[in-house]
Amino acid sequence: MRVAIFSTKPYDREFFEAANRDGQHELIFLEAALNRETAPLAREFAAVCVFVNDKLDAATLLTLSAGKTRLIALRCAGYNNVDLAIAKDLGFTVTRVPAYSPHAVAEHTISMMLALNRRIYRAYNRVREGNFALSGMLGFDMRDRVVAVIGTGKIGALVAKLLHAFGCHLVGYDVFENPDCLALGMEYLPLETAIAKADIITLHCPLLPSTYHIIGDRAIACMKKGAMLINTSRGGLIDTQAVIRGLKSEQIGYLGIDVYEEEDKLFFEDLSDAVIQDDDFGRLLSFPNVLITGHQAFFTREAMTEIARTTLANLWDFESDRPCANNLDLEKLAVTP
Repeated sequence: MRVAIFSTKPYDREFFEAANRDGQHELIFLEAALNRETAPLAREFAAVCVFVNDKLDAATLLTLSAGKTRLIALRCAGYNNVDLAIAKDLGFTVTRVPAYSPHAVAEHTISMMLALNRRIYRAYNRVREGNFALSGMLGFDMRDRVVAVIGTGKIGALVAKLLHAFGCHLVGYDVFENPDCLALGMEYLPLETAIAKADIITLHCPLLPSTYHIIGDRAIACMKKGAMLINTSRGGLIDTQAVIRGLKSEQIGYLGIDVYEEEDKLFFEDLSDAVIQDDDFGRLLSFPNVLITGHQAFFTREAMTEIARTTLANLWDFESDRPCANNLDLEKLAVTP
């Protein structure tokens, strides 16, 4: 099968070529993101392989459907960047990689908590400058802190397990209660109640219409003064301007984000010689209690290997007309708001 792989970096090519070493698919790597302007590039390809910041809106999908493309292979778990209703109407099959390495994201989440709490990033810079003073570096014991895990699927459950090892008290919010989390002693509560109890809030839910800006002014007002907020899931879960207001008022004491709602204009690119035009992002960078990483929580060798392997397996199932466990159920999911 001829596959156009959009938004590729050298590391994508490395892992996909290793997974495709028998040459069963013809993989064409494109640096460009897939959107309505670049969709004509895929005209002669049976499948497109896309990542989190590719935009498969109605215009993009209509262009793809006018060509040979019939399969959209997401090399990620989330699918909020695809207009599923239009994809269904146009007869596309959409696959994804539902769980490439939940451990990678869970471990990165904990690392952000520890780096913020113990000011690791500030300590690194101070010591390099010969400053060994401890003023401004005071942290807190993780033990006995209350942590609200918002979204207790595979990643959220692993985060809860790691936090349990620290001796944290766990509260959770999810549509479904996870037995593994209950076994750790997690108490499931309504969203605002969980947030109000927590010293640390960590987000692990998918981005859906019901979870868009789940952290906004109202949720922030419910937080303990000086609470820590972590987001390694999807940028749209957080209302950026509301969070900036929360940081300014010191309602939010620490912010760690690996995702950002306007990240498609920033992340995965080297902009070190450019002037960043996003004023909200620039404002976030100005706070000393904010830690931002560039959507790297998933980025481990194990995760990249699994992403490539599973994506190519999805392609093979489609080409062979076999049932694929990773197909999205468009009849169920493609509901127009």
